[in-house]
Amino acid sequence: EGQDSILEPLSLPESPAINVSADRGAPVPCILCSESFSLSETETLLKHFILEHRLVIGDVKLIADFRRYILYWRKRFTEQPITEFCSVIRTNAQAPVERQEDYFLLCDVLPEDRVLREQLQQKRLEEILDQQQKERDDSSFHRACMFCSEDFSGNRSLLLNHMAKEHGFNVGLPDNIVYSEEFLDTLQGKLDNLQCLYCEKTFRDKTTLKDHMRKKQHRRINAKNQEYDRFYVINYLELGKTWEEVQSEDDREMMEDHDDDWSDWQEHPLCAVCLFCDHQSETMDEIYSHMEETHGFDLHKLKAELGLRFYQQVKLVNFIRREIHQCRCYGCQQKFSSKAEVLLHLTEAKHVMALPEMSKWDQPQYYFPTYENDAFLCALSDSENESEGAGDGRDVPVIAEDISNLKALKQTSVLKQLLKGKNSTS
Repeated sequence: EGQDSILEPLSLPESPAINVSADRGAPVPCILCSESFSLSETETLLKHFILEHRLVIGDVKLIADFRRYILYWRKRFTEQPITEFCSVIRTNAQAPVERQEDYFLLCDVLPEDRVLREQLQQKRLEEILDQQQKERDDSSFHRACMFCSEDFSGNRSLLLNHMAKEHGFNVGLPDNIVYSEEFLDTLQGKLDNLQCLYCEKTFRDKTTLKDHMRKKQHRRINAKNQEYDRFYVINYLELGKTWEEVQSEDDREMMEDHDDDWSDWQEHPLCAVCLFCDHQSETMDEIYSHMEETHGFDLHKLKAELGLRFYQQVKLVNFIRREIHQCRCYGCQQKFSSKAEVLLHLTEAKHVMALPEMSKWDQPQYYFPTYENDAFLCALSDSENESEGAGDGRDVPVIAEDISNLKALKQTSVLKQLLKGKNSTS
């Protein structure tokens, strides 16, 4: 078999960008070997960790300074074995020993890792606040307005306030902005390339661009564009939180004392993705119908025939997603060059409902989602309705998978000892 690359982080829509330090030029060395990568190759480095060293770093997007984080653990791994710091995940646990593999998870469950992440976050925040204060006090600022070419000298706030007042272009309070020169260079570069600052469409000349931005009221930046996040101090305040999350928390705190009426609450739609294609639906009924009508896959039927419990459904979904991602038929294990070829094969060979032996996919490794944000998993259920499944689970103990001697467990039960003591006293 070829190397399995599915262990790299996957996300159905897109994954957030990784925060990095100001020192972008220095290379980032591998924690465990002599290889090194630039910060722009962070994803390649993470894949290298997995494929070459079976090392997985959890929540990379929450690491404030990725290079310093790597340098710290590179030094620590030379002092003690990796197993002293990492959780060990064994894949193919029920397979022969030669097919079992151990992967190492480095995450903030380890107190030392959590402290390091917090220190890096604090250090970055201090650097950002120092930079912000320097820009506040800087009187050597000199720049022309992007819209009328009027020159401004002194403090950056003069130019930013002018653009907001005279041209209706408001990027926020000057005191909330950091790296203002780079921010303005980014905006100027887009205009020089005849690109709208909001929708980022490109136009044939400056006159057409100006008319578009004026008529469409696009004299503003798009708050959803993460390219601008690094220029606002609010994005550095709390570990792993964007300005939207911080702002929404502030809004909730303001509303708590004023409005207890939740009648207008609207739940965020589910947006589950089909197991075989990119189709999305806001309800599970719709996604189940789509899979049955379009692909001939009936999860309810499989659940009933195989008597699948909740976590077995989770494993099955993750197994199917993994095989489809790797362009492999989960029924016969035949490999293809593209996802489209796999889907065609599943249909023509009638392998859509042809699952392999349960021992193939009912493995602990499939507890972990193939895609980090798979909403499909959140909506799985034990039964069609609660009343039908109420009687199925009686007298079924919930125990770990590796505990097989249930009789011995009952004999050593603390509850049984207490009941014996109570009977003897009475």
